Amino acid sequence: MVSRYEALLLTVPEITADEAKAIESHLDRIIKGATGSIISFEKWGKYRLSYPVRKNDYGNYFLIRFDAQTSIVDEVKSVFAVKFHELIMRNMIIQLDMNQPLTYQKPQSLEDAPARDVGAFLKENKMDGFMASVGSAVDGEDFDTDED
Repeated sequence: MVSRYEALLLTVPEITADEAKAIESHLDRIIKGATGSIISFEKWGKYRLSYPVRKNDYGNYFLIRFDAQTSIVDEVKSVFAVKFHELIMRNMIIQLDMNQPLTYQKPQSLEDAPARDVGAFLKENKMDGFMASVGSAVDGEDFDTDED
């Protein structure tokens, strides 16, 4: 019986495009060999982790959706754990309902997030005068001295 699956991979932060392509092509061979098909292979991007994983504070997430026989899941897990153990830090595979749509809301990654400058951050947080007061304090204008 064919079922639909979703695999979420957490890879090392410095994974290259070639390494990601190697994971995708190897997974594609396994799944097609079991008369299945890959629906999507998406790089979600780089994210800061809640806690270090293998001494990494960041990681890249990939979302893979595929249709395959139930028996193939153990082989896919084995490939993630053995062949790509240096690249894949964590993985999770779940079975999806075939009747549910494949829509989701992707969280914003560090690569997608717009860069904010310090001035915009200070203005947003009502700290406009902060830089002026720090600058004048460094110049010695706001220091009280006992010299009269």
